[in-house]
Amino acid sequence: MNVGIGESAPFHHGRGPVPVICRRSHKSHPFGVFYGENPLDYSFTLILLEMAMVILITRAVRYLLRPLKQPRVVSDMIGGIIIGPSILGRNKKFARFVFPENAVYVFRNIGIMGLMYFLFISGVKMDLATIQKAGRKQWLIALFGVLLPLGAVCAVSLLFWNYLDKDIAKPSSILAISSLLAITAFPVLYPILKELNLLSSEIGRLALSTAIISDVVGINIVVAFEAAKQGEVRSINALWYILSVIATLIFVMSGLRRAMAWIIRNTPAGKPVDQIYIVGILCAVLMMGFLTDFLGAAIANGPLWLGLAIPDGPPLGSTLVERSETFVTEVIMPFAFAYMGLYTDVFSMSGNWASLGPMFAMASVGLLTKLVTVFLCSLLFEMPVRDSLTLGFIMSLRGEVEILLFFHWVDYKILKKPGYAMMVLLILMVTAVATPMITLLYNPDRPYMVNKRRTIQHTPPNAELHIVACIHDQQTVVGLINLLDVSNPTLSSPCFVSALYLTELVGRAAPVFIDHEKQDPPSSHDKKIENALKRFQESRAEYVYIHSYTAVSPRRTMYQDICELALEQKATFIILPFHKELYDTRGGTQLLRRGVQSLNSKVLDHAPCSVGILVDKGHFRNPLAARSFRRSSHRFAVLFLGGADAREALIYADRMAGSPEISLTVVRFLSYNYMGDDEMEKKLDDGVVTWFWVKNEGNDRVVYREAVVRNGAETVAAIQAMNDNSYDLWILGRKQGINPVLIGGLLEWSENNELGVIGDYVASVDFGGTASVLVVQQQVLRGQENKSFSQQIFACGVC
Repeated sequence: MNVGIGESAPFHHGRGPVPVICRRSHKSHPFGVFYGENPLDYSFTLILLEMAMVILITRAVRYLLRPLKQPRVVSDMIGGIIIGPSILGRNKKFARFVFPENAVYVFRNIGIMGLMYFLFISGVKMDLATIQKAGRKQWLIALFGVLLPLGAVCAVSLLFWNYLDKDIAKPSSILAISSLLAITAFPVLYPILKELNLLSSEIGRLALSTAIISDVVGINIVVAFEAAKQGEVRSINALWYILSVIATLIFVMSGLRRAMAWIIRNTPAGKPVDQIYIVGILCAVLMMGFLTDFLGAAIANGPLWLGLAIPDGPPLGSTLVERSETFVTEVIMPFAFAYMGLYTDVFSMSGNWASLGPMFAMASVGLLTKLVTVFLCSLLFEMPVRDSLTLGFIMSLRGEVEILLFFHWVDYKILKKPGYAMMVLLILMVTAVATPMITLLYNPDRPYMVNKRRTIQHTPPNAELHIVACIHDQQTVVGLINLLDVSNPTLSSPCFVSALYLTELVGRAAPVFIDHEKQDPPSSHDKKIENALKRFQESRAEYVYIHSYTAVSPRRTMYQDICELALEQKATFIILPFHKELYDTRGGTQLLRRGVQSLNSKVLDHAPCSVGILVDKGHFRNPLAARSFRRSSHRFAVLFLGGADAREALIYADRMAGSPEISLTVVRFLSYNYMGDDEMEKKLDDGVVTWFWVKNEGNDRVVYREAVVRNGAETVAAIQAMNDNSYDLWILGRKQGINPVLIGGLLEWSENNELGVIGDYVASVDFGGTASVLVVQQQVLRGQENKSFSQQIFACGVC
């Protein structure tokens, strides 16, 4: 056989003909274009160009599809198709120079490695204990959602048996195709739900737990498929395959899992896992891929099983995810999508509809049956229609796992180019349609905002005050405890506090919400915080009750845990720490908490009750101030600029003034000649201020003043005149209902919108002083987000 340079000829080996490509050998690095050399003739520069092109194209597609609410996997798949023979690769010169035949070989191998690490990371994040915690709803939705579509696809294949391609018309092939259409892969579901901010939502938690059960069924079906393919050559091969898989699983789940537990035990508390262990585990991913491929199992099974053997969360699981996920998803995975696109030729489907028709019918029936089955099962458990349909679309999502299986089927000759192209386009279309439907049908914020008043102002004087107190770290707990103490809990009006420890979700997929009275807190839980809260409760046992919780979730969806807890506990007030903590007021030394500013803004937007943001400037962490506020006299100041938020702040300050250790100064700011006043807001402000003054007229610890100003500059000057370091806490409303004249000219200087204009100024380093700041926002009723308080009154009939 004579083959010229740059030509290819078939070479038969193993399962079928493989092209042999003869190319002239080149140096890896050119001297440069100034020497008359073409960089595309050199392997290293060519691979750099290919990598950059793939990443840039997928990024561009992702940017263009963002307004359409498309997930990342859709843009990555489209980017891969663009460089393939369907679009750019259709140009012969482009294909020959930019993506020659040997480029496909490189992209395939690196892409499969990327999928191996992708599944490994997904396995690390998965918590198999979820199966034990799953209820009847999850089990039935998962089982019926797999078995009915599986049966439907098999039934359709029997109807079209005589029209199926000979490689598909085999029991093993039918089992493979039907299982792919019936099973929802957890590694596909998790990143999409994360992009949609649904991980902490009720529907997201249900979908993840259902997908884990579905995956357990799916792993068994994949093993059965591989055994059936092995048995097609010799029956004894299937037995040897099953025995080798069992032995591998025992080795992974017993030997390797014990090794991972030993690594965790030998890692000091609060310290990162030693680098040598991380490198060793990442190398073990490649070894597990080699082992399972050597035994005849799918190459991705080994990395997935290894990931499942690693305990999720800190310290080991979180460290592995933090150090490898970005590189895998951003650098290696694009190779997998590029190879997918290089093999996807939509024009190859032309003229092959006789064989593609039956496969299309099988796929359509399987996906539709999956959607309808999940929808009907959800309705049986009395889920709302919209939620049931949303869950059906979520369980229909497809992505990276299906692409890997398509690669595997091409190796086994189950799929040829036309069938491969059709299946790729089909899962692309399903995911591209299902994702916007999910966002259209389900709003994760919908349940939180309510129409019933849950504010301090509307709480009876002798009723319990229900508070949700959010804790990020040790620095927030002392100031939080002292704020709870000065809230003046009494026998007639005690404080019921839900202390919520907020921990970012790293190294695991499913968010966790733990009630400390029902479950033990996670190993990463800070005992010092728990002890501080216990000591405070013991000192005020008759007036304060603290119930602790832990929420482990992504920063983007953490607000859902806060709002959900406030809704369940019928809380009146949520206390949030500010995202900055000031340690040195003279030097401006600050601690910044990543992601907390966005979290606070989302809570303000969706809270079912009033919210307070505490800016602790360090006074609460002072050793002298660490004592209970009851043992010393403290001075608080209320800056009353009018509106619903200011009224809520004044009512809360009035509650504090009931303590004999608190001195309170209230300054009401009025515009000159009543310019810019809203008549209804002014009447409501007058009513609350009059009530406050009459109630405290005989209290010599309470001082009331008024300041008339013409603009924001005069407002700031009046506040600055009060800043003589005699106050311990500034209390003010955020922004609802403030007369714009009082803050005129200040809006462009505000950096922290969650504090409002005046709150941001008082909390700033430039303002100076050691007093902390409490900014209050009164509850915003559902449907009244963009209305003034007076408009809300006419809308809901509540004063």
